[in-house]
Amino acid sequence: MGAQWKAKHKDVAANAKGRLFGKLAKDIMMAARNGADPAANAKLRLVMEQARKVSMPKDTLDRAIKKGAGLTGEAVHFEHVIYEGFAPHLVPVMVECLTDNVNRAASDMRILFRKGQLASSGSVSWDFEHVGIIEAEAAAPGADAEMAAIEAGAQDFEPADEEGVCVFLTDPTDLDLVSRALPAQGFTVLSAKLGYRPNNPIHPDSLSAEALEEVDAFLAAIDANEDVQNVFAGLAG
Repeated sequence: MGAQWKAKHKDVAANAKGRLFGKLAKDIMMAARNGADPAANAKLRLVMEQARKVSMPKDTLDRAIKKGAGLTGEAVHFEHVIYEGFAPHLVPVMVECLTDNVNRAASDMRILFRKGQLASSGSVSWDFEHVGIIEAEAAAPGADAEMAAIEAGAQDFEPADEEGVCVFLTDPTDLDLVSRALPAQGFTVLSAKLGYRPNNPIHPDSLSAEALEEVDAFLAAIDANEDVQNVFAGLAG
């Protein structure tokens, strides 16, 4: 699984838009610290494109850019912290946080991981690869994901899921380059970010339906935390 874990149940996903905008605002503020001009700031450009794809209000987007770039006089102090551990049934998990209170985030993670296992730094990350993750969909009939990956310079790709979304995987330094090359290959980029890909993912078929529900509930609780930006689980598919 190249992309991060996402809520699969419609009722959960429907209530997540506000949280999504909040997470994107944090990403935008962090990216804008290196400049408010997206033409000269590749990271900001990618996050802005993702925000537009999910219809983030323009005033919210502009406010986050100005705040992150220091144009409003407000200080932005977010720390990037990664937590490693296991969901129920020993599914490995990487959790990325952007927090203005590291002590609060650490306390929350300890509580949330009680239904799993919080691990020390390095004990899970060794089994994940740091990659660029691009989600895209075919913009024209006949668009070939494998050919697009080759032509755009992606390292690998995952075929379209039931919603028609393909995942292209890149070297972290090539994320912007590949995301800008994909439209010429017939694909519309939906999101592009750095993340983690499991090297030895657990196949869902190896878990019972009840076990999968427990894992999903655990991941949903982690993802709902205000300091959590991304959740990467070692599950295939």
